[in-house]
Amino acid sequence: MPRALFEKTGNAVWMSHLDLMRLFQRAFKRAGLPLTHTQGFNPRPSVSIALPLSVGVESQCELLDFDLDGAQVPCNEICDRLNSALVAGVRVREVYENGSKIKNLAFLRCMVTLEYDNGVPEGAGERIRALFASDRLLLDKKSKNGITEQDIIPMIRSVEIKEEGREVALDAVVCCQNPTLNPMQISAAVSRYLPELTPDFAKFRRIETYDTNENVFR
Repeated sequence: MPRALFEKTGNAVWMSHLDLMRLFQRAFKRAGLPLTHTQGFNPRPSVSIALPLSVGVESQCELLDFDLDGAQVPCNEICDRLNSALVAGVRVREVYENGSKIKNLAFLRCMVTLEYDNGVPEGAGERIRALFASDRLLLDKKSKNGITEQDIIPMIRSVEIKEEGREVALDAVVCCQNPTLNPMQISAAVSRYLPELTPDFAKFRRIETYDTNENVFR
């Protein structure tokens, strides 16, 4: 089954996961690339995204699996035809065959940028660095059984912090499957444990995915 590596940036970040799925289904149709459909009572197009992206989060490393019906089409041609049918902010970077099994997708590199209108508070970088060096960081997590507390420290592989201008940037590698850490929880931890460092705005970007051996996942 072919796989597409794509990015979602600009105003497209406000598109929901379901809308993004519909966009790709329409793009395949407009590009003259018919998808196969699942079997059963309610057939669905054979297209899926590995890690659903939260609204408002940018990404340059999204993975979409699909299956075409009919004659085989070269990967570079699929890429070009899809990009001609997609909207601004959603762009296919590459299409390739024989992608790794999704079950081996383990880690995500992300950038969390905390913005302060009046400049970064004094000592913010060091205090945030110390926070993520803690033994435990409990945050609320919604589940089917209600709200529980979850320790996010075991799900953070590494975090590097840099101050620049009015921003504090946290370059982190986190677990993305079994368990999963949403990068938004990194900002939430700062707001909960260091409320005086709560940013005026936070930006989130997915940069790269890795397998269980921390090799780039494709």
